[in-house]
Amino acid sequence: MTDHLKTADIDLIQRILPHRYPFLLVDRVIDIDTSTGCTGIKNVTFNEPHFTGHFPGMPVMPGVMIVEAMAQTAAVLVGVHMDLADKVFNVFFMNIDGCKFRRKVVPGDQLKMHVTVKRGGGKVWKFDGRAEVDGEVACEASFTAMMDLSASNT
Repeated sequence: MTDHLKTADIDLIQRILPHRYPFLLVDRVIDIDTSTGCTGIKNVTFNEPHFTGHFPGMPVMPGVMIVEAMAQTAAVLVGVHMDLADKVFNVFFMNIDGCKFRRKVVPGDQLKMHVTVKRGGGKVWKFDGRAEVDGEVACEASFTAMMDLSASNT
């Protein structure tokens, strides 16, 4: 795989991430440059299960789900970088810093998660993340994650 301007469609995303519906929160990842970052796309739809209770009559995507969508976007980048498609591994949050929510994300929105690599290449990766809808910031946070390859089938 090339490290520059790679696109991950839903097939490649599912070959990298273990997440599945209803917890797979990224539909496509574009502009993958494993040395700098990438952009994930999540099409927010009304039929997602969290909208039945968050909140009845006023569906709003939970903030933790937005942060998770940014993390999944980053995990796809790491999977591309480390050639982890079709391999078994786990990714665990180590830290989330400076998380701020700026606008609601509602059904019909297209959420774009921009993640920037701050440190990476081995087991521990650090990212800055920014989720936007129509160019407006919905959420921003820095987060650190650890790759656990001990369950790997390689």
